[in-house]
Amino acid sequence: MKLSLLVSICLSCLLLLPPTLAASTPVAKIQEWQVPWPDSRPRDPYVAGPDRIWFVGQKGDYVASFKPSDEDFKRYDLAPGTGPHNLIVDKRGVWYAGNQAAHIGLLEPDTGNIDKFTLPGEGRRDVHTLHFDSKGNIWFTVQWGNQVGYFDANSKTFRTYEVATDSARPYGIIVHQDQPWIAYFASNKLATIKNDQLVELPLPRKQTLPRRLAVTPDNNIWYVDYGAGYLGRVNPDSGAVKEWRTPAAQNSRPYAMASDSKGWLWLVETGVQPNRLVGFNSQTETFSEPVPIPSGGGAIRHMVYDADSHSLWFGTDANTLGQARLNN
Repeated sequence: MKLSLLVSICLSCLLLLPPTLAASTPVAKIQEWQVPWPDSRPRDPYVAGPDRIWFVGQKGDYVASFKPSDEDFKRYDLAPGTGPHNLIVDKRGVWYAGNQAAHIGLLEPDTGNIDKFTLPGEGRRDVHTLHFDSKGNIWFTVQWGNQVGYFDANSKTFRTYEVATDSARPYGIIVHQDQPWIAYFASNKLATIKNDQLVELPLPRKQTLPRRLAVTPDNNIWYVDYGAGYLGRVNPDSGAVKEWRTPAAQNSRPYAMASDSKGWLWLVETGVQPNRLVGFNSQTETFSEPVPIPSGGGAIRHMVYDADSHSLWFGTDANTLGQARLNN
C-alpha cells in the first residue's frame, strides 16, 4: 500500500475514547534516590546491567553511573556548556548527546577518555535523542535544527535528513526492526525513514503534539500527545490511528513513555503535581489507576524499561533517579 494512501486512511480512522480505569494498580513500588549534585536535572537513564544505571545531568554537564546495590553514584565531568540530553550504552562505552555543543560523545568509563564527533553543517545542530540500530549505529533527532540523523559508529560518519515540515521539532525517536520512527513535537505528525527517504505521517487532530514514542510486541507504534492529553496508536502497515484520553485529560501533559514486555504502555502525566505514573493495558484498552511520584517529579522527561527487573527507570526535575517496580 502506498504511503499516500496510508495517510488518507490515517486521517479518516481516528477514534477518540475516554479513559477507562482498571480496578487496581500494576505498580508494586516506586523508589527514588537523591542525586548528589544539586539542581543538575538528572535524566534519560539507561540500564547497562543488573547493577549499573547510566544517566546524564543536563544542567550539570556530566555523565554519571549509579549502583543500586550500594547506592553509589559516580560522576564523569563533561566540558562546560555541553548540555547532555540523552545517552545510550554498549560495549564500546557511553554515547551521549552533546545537545548544546553539536556533537555525539563517546565516554570510555575505565579511562574517562571522551571522543567527540561533531555534527556537520551550519546552524542549530542540537543532537537530541539517540537510539541504536541492530548493528550498533545510531539514529538521532536534531530538534531545533529540524533534522533526523544517522551516525555510522564504525566509519564515524554522519548522514542527515532534512525535515520537510518547517519548525517541526523532531523529538522522540525509537528504532524498530532497524526502522526509525520520529515524533514531531511542534506538528501533528510522525515520521519514518523508508528506502532512505524521510516520510511524514500526519495525525488526524491538528492540535496533536506528539512527544515520545514506544512500540508494543504486536508492532504497533504508540505516541503521547503532550498538548491535549492523549495516548495514540498507529498501525504502521495500514496507517490506522486510535486514541484514548489520558486520565488527567487536558491537564495531563504526558511526557515520558515506555512499553514493557507484556504489551503495556507506561506514561507520566507531568501537567499535574505530583507527576503521576499511568499504565495502559493494550489488550483490554484500559488505564491503570495513576500513581503519584513520591518526590513530585517536577517533570519526568524520559523512561526506559528493564525486562530483567520488570521495572521502569527515570530521572526527575526534583533531582532524583527513580525506579518503578511493576506487578502487571
